[in-house]
Amino acid sequence: MTLIIDSFYGSLGMLIPLSAVLLPVLIVLIVNIYNARNKKNKYQTIIEVAKNMKDSHQLNELLDGLNEKKSPTDLRRTGVVTIFTGVGLALFGRYGINISVIFGVGLLVMFSGIGQMIAGYIYPNQTEEINRAVEDFEKK
Repeated sequence: MTLIIDSFYGSLGMLIPLSAVLLPVLIVLIVNIYNARNKKNKYQTIIEVAKNMKDSHQLNELLDGLNEKKSPTDLRRTGVVTIFTGVGLALFGRYGINISVIFGVGLLVMFSGIGQMIAGYIYPNQTEEINRAVEDFEKK
C-alpha cells in the first residue's frame, strides 16, 4: 500500500515544479492572444464606422483621435499611491511581523513616492494638451 502512495506522490512531486514553471508562460500567452484579438476587432469596427460616415470633417476627427498620443501619467497621483504603499509596508514590517528588512523596503518605497511627487510638481502636465482641450471645447 505504501508503495502505491509513494509512487503517486513521486510522480506528483515532479508535476508541481513543472506546472510552476509552465503556468506563467501559459498565462502570458493567453493574455497576448486576447489583446491581439481585441485590437483586431477594434480596428475592424473603426473601419466599418469610417465607411458609413458621409461627413469628411467627422472622419478627420476620428483619424485625429486615433493618432493622438497617450497622455503622460500624473506623477503626483502615482506619487501619493507609492507613498502610502511604502507607509503600509513600513508599518507592516515594524508592527506586523517585526522584520527590519520589510521596514526598510517600506521606507525605500515611500521615499520613491516622495520623489515622484516632487517630479510631478517640477514637470507639470504639458500645456499643449490643455490648449487642445480648450480649442475643442470652443469649437462646439
